[in-house]
Amino acid sequence: MDQRALKELFQKTIEAITANPQRAQTKFLARTELMDGVKCTARVRDFPPLVVDEPPALGGGDEGVNPVELILAALGTCQEIMYSIYAALMDIPLKKVTVNVEGDLNIRGLFGVDGSTPAGYSHIHYETVIEADVYEAQVKKLVEMAESHCPVLDTLTRAVKVTGTVSTRKKGRKKRLLS
Repeated sequence: MDQRALKELFQKTIEAITANPQRAQTKFLARTELMDGVKCTARVRDFPPLVVDEPPALGGGDEGVNPVELILAALGTCQEIMYSIYAALMDIPLKKVTVNVEGDLNIRGLFGVDGSTPAGYSHIHYETVIEADVYEAQVKKLVEMAESHCPVLDTLTRAVKVTGTVSTRKKGRKKRLLS
């Protein structure tokens, strides 16, 4: 979709959720399943299953990206999408946006070797490269808008309530263990 069409779509969406704020609340859903060893599949909407696996050093067959790599990919791609959205709304012709994301993770936390080491990332760093023939002030405003409204960046940098339940199934009967 070209920038003009994107701008029209985004403007209509903004108008609709401004007029009716209840339409803005959205729920996303992913269903995952452990397949074999540490290989899993993730199902989102009507897309083919996404294979998620670990590298051989972590017991996998390297048949897909691992979950912590998905976090990095989610951040990079969400940033690029936000740049596209705001460039369209601000009439900034983007030529290209790339984001390189890296994360530092100590697997001592993953394996419970050291209780003071977190299981997840201790630091995530990204570098965004924007190609656009516009003034520096326009790029700065674009960066401000894209980064301050990126859902994945917001989720990673803000305390988000995460809840869950655990249940077991035995001979067709389901029993809840934890809530």
